Amino acid sequence: MGLLSQGSPMSWEETKRHADHVRRHGILQFLHIYHAVKDRHRDVLKWGDEVEYMLVSFDHENKRVQLLLSGEEVVEALQEKGEKKNPNHPTLWRPEYGSYMIEGTPGQPYGGTMSEFNTVEDNMRQRRREATSLLKENQAICTITSFPRLGCPGFTLPEVKPNPLEGGASRSLFFPDEAINKHPRFSTLTRNIRQRRGEKVVINTPIFKDKNTPSPFIETFPEDDEAAKASKPDHIYMDAMGFGMGNCCLQVTFQACSISEARYLYDQLATICPIVPLKNNNYRISKSRYDSIDSYLSKCGEKYNDIELTIDKEIYDQLLREGIDHLLAQHVAHLFIRDPLTLFEEKIHLDDANESDHFENIQSTNWQTMRFKPPPPNSDIGWRVEFRPMEVQLTDFENSAYVVFVVLLTRVILSYKLDFLIPLSKVDENMKVAQKRDAVLQGMFYFRKDICKAGGNAVVDGYGKAQQSTELATEEHEEYALMSIDTIINGKEGVFPGLIPILNCYLENMEVDVDTRCSILNYLKLIKKRASGELMTIAKWMREFIANHPDYKQDSVITDQINYSLILKCNQIANELCECPELLGPAFKRVKYSGSKTDSSN
Repeated sequence: MGLLSQGSPMSWEETKRHADHVRRHGILQFLHIYHAVKDRHRDVLKWGDEVEYMLVSFDHENKRVQLLLSGEEVVEALQEKGEKKNPNHPTLWRPEYGSYMIEGTPGQPYGGTMSEFNTVEDNMRQRRREATSLLKENQAICTITSFPRLGCPGFTLPEVKPNPLEGGASRSLFFPDEAINKHPRFSTLTRNIRQRRGEKVVINTPIFKDKNTPSPFIETFPEDDEAAKASKPDHIYMDAMGFGMGNCCLQVTFQACSISEARYLYDQLATICPIVPLKNNNYRISKSRYDSIDSYLSKCGEKYNDIELTIDKEIYDQLLREGIDHLLAQHVAHLFIRDPLTLFEEKIHLDDANESDHFENIQSTNWQTMRFKPPPPNSDIGWRVEFRPMEVQLTDFENSAYVVFVVLLTRVILSYKLDFLIPLSKVDENMKVAQKRDAVLQGMFYFRKDICKAGGNAVVDGYGKAQQSTELATEEHEEYALMSIDTIINGKEGVFPGLIPILNCYLENMEVDVDTRCSILNYLKLIKKRASGELMTIAKWMREFIANHPDYKQDSVITDQINYSLILKCNQIANELCECPELLGPAFKRVKYSGSKTDSSN
């Protein structure tokens, strides 16, 4: 979601004139925060998830489903019924980039007790019920990463045609500005990124080659020279931020007990991210704002910082003079090579000692797999890290499983002092592998072999039993190896103990009530079976659903009818109106409810 300041948005030219002011005062704001809370420690464990939803409308008669452009109204109604009436309401709702999107979080962060894991799914279910209750007949909320016909003619309700003229925010041939949330942050972000680039966004995704797919597959744009030049053969061309920001994800934020613990978690979790999935400027930047992290923050991660890091040298030197250590200074100085993308007239001149909008302006527009988050000024919130790479899943059960898995992993990392660090260049390679089709079964990922730090810390062996590690680290070139997801998650004797066995070992040493333990075991079973291939990932399930659809002509085209069948099935699964053993495994007893307002009999 990012920083949602209110005010009068400025054009790119106006924003650019104030860019140095934003960077200069953003650093001052960071320094005020750092010096005020650098020694803060003993904050209790708190954490929370963020689930992004799409609003859809079914036309059962014509076998069609469209994205419903009413996200702003739904969020406002949810806030009126919830947090505005009761500050302790169990859910919170916020807008997202697409006007067909909403974001739901728990009303209050979860705590450090094991029983909290048993409340996550219930809270997600409540969010789904609350949002669904405001929808009309044949409307629903879906937790899917990407709408298959996003950008195709008539994909929104009401239907709006794109207007690729200069006056628009995106000037897209496919994605109308009406599909962008009306909050000024989002349209301003879209317009300013385009104007800063001097051209529209260019996305070329390789087309799925099937038996009857034209070869070469070539799109033609006779009335748009820019698109004609930017599009590539055998690729699907997209020209708007909405094709990225208009997708949904699942995120988890953790509060650490101190800044050092937050930095340690930031580094360790960065290695996990891949396995769950300039001529006109001052700097030549090798990576996008949307990418894996560029440097580790903890002292133990320093030797693995082996990729080129572009920094603002003046900011870096300023931070060093102010007592910031090298690793944190280069991290911030790297973030601040970016330009601010949105600015409001009312937010130019701020009290740097008590506000952080300029810092967050830069921080929140770096959309990397991990985010290191200082405490807001004058708050009781501690140092946090945000885990950002996960795709949202169809059901509340799946989303809860992924969240609980990641949160449990942080507890084990800290309790056993585990070390997952590998060179960042290898993390980048892993990210590339993770993008490939069926990577969970076919991909091989670099992962650390000996994750047990030397010095007698409690660790686990290949059977998930506790033992003591007193051996020194292996030679550098032997520290990591290529492993399958199955080996990393489930373990392989003599190769790697596996994350699931380690989590089970941890749970055996904790006091956990029977109900919570049962829930956790079901969550871990899902992760285990997805990693081994016994259960499908949502991506593979969708591919097979489409491939087996009677209307599919093996030509790579998802028609309105195919899309309708797919999203309807997704909605039925999400609301537990049908079973899907190939995705979720054999049915086991869970509390059920019907949160759908769609007529599945059609």
